[in-house]
Amino acid sequence: MLHKVVILDHVRPDKSGVPSLAFAQLLDNHALDDEADAAFRLIMARDGVDLAALIAKDAPVPLRWFREVFPHLDHTHGFRLGVRCAAQAQLTSFGPLSLPLVSAGSVAEVVELLTFVPLISTALGTEFHQGDRGLVIGLRGRTGDDGLDCFAVTYGGLAVLRLLDKLAATVPRVELHLAFPAPSDEVGAAEMPGRLVFNAQSSFMFVPTDVLEEVCRFADPISYRRGIGELRQVTDARRADSFSDHVRHLLSLNPSRANSAWVAAELAVSTSTLKRHLAAEGTTLRELRKAVLCDRAMVRLLDPTVSITSVATELGFCDVTSFSHAFTRWTGRSPRHYRDYPESRTDPVSDGVTTSS
Repeated sequence: MLHKVVILDHVRPDKSGVPSLAFAQLLDNHALDDEADAAFRLIMARDGVDLAALIAKDAPVPLRWFREVFPHLDHTHGFRLGVRCAAQAQLTSFGPLSLPLVSAGSVAEVVELLTFVPLISTALGTEFHQGDRGLVIGLRGRTGDDGLDCFAVTYGGLAVLRLLDKLAATVPRVELHLAFPAPSDEVGAAEMPGRLVFNAQSSFMFVPTDVLEEVCRFADPISYRRGIGELRQVTDARRADSFSDHVRHLLSLNPSRANSAWVAAELAVSTSTLKRHLAAEGTTLRELRKAVLCDRAMVRLLDPTVSITSVATELGFCDVTSFSHAFTRWTGRSPRHYRDYPESRTDPVSDGVTTSS
């Protein structure tokens, strides 16, 4: 099944954005109120930006614009804005992902495209884990801004649900779990009863194994393979321009060997050169390693058939205690506490199975 991993370290709102065509559709379809619409157009005029040019270049619309237009954006407002924007999602809204999206032959091929999300926006990171009962796709906002992170996760997750409905008919057993409380009016929940779960320990999508094989309406294997091939070429070219992307890729492939000597050897450079290149890109190996290990751990811990000891070993920790201390530093919760979902929450992954560490 799917084993690819795309993990990004934190980026600032001015370095991440919304696909330009999707943003244009928001404005053209009057999905935002008149005041917000006017504010966005003023910002574009101020910054000397032409929306048509952004679309032609597939350039993302900066998320900092959203922070300017919605200065009080918090979890609740971020969720509501994500619901409103996701309602406008079209099969052709997402630039280079659009061709393989339309031509995908199965639900599995659709969700595989989430590994290429960084090509259209660095605001959302994904982490995959295929378990016995289905595929868990961890979703993490990468803006460093809580409100914008909620917007990115809600928008991305709900857009996928809506696109699956268009491509493979309604798939009610595909669920979006969100790591924040439901708003008082539960905007959006009424449209997808049973498919949105709030107060999750982390945000993720769950796709049952049998649903992954559901056939899509417009399957075109040749177009899909061509689209995927082009996406991989763009990904490889982008990675060639970024030392950090090279390092992230290596760490995601082998998190248990995430030390400077191994990474430097794989890249055929000295450890001092490795440090210097990462510093020039505003990060460190420690920061990248933390992002990779934390995301991998959070998704693996969602599968209760995998013991905490196994997760610790997989990530290269010498024992469970060391892993527990590290995970608590990263998230503020122990691995065991992370697995203790609220009683009111239905966990589609567990089916009541418990494990021991």
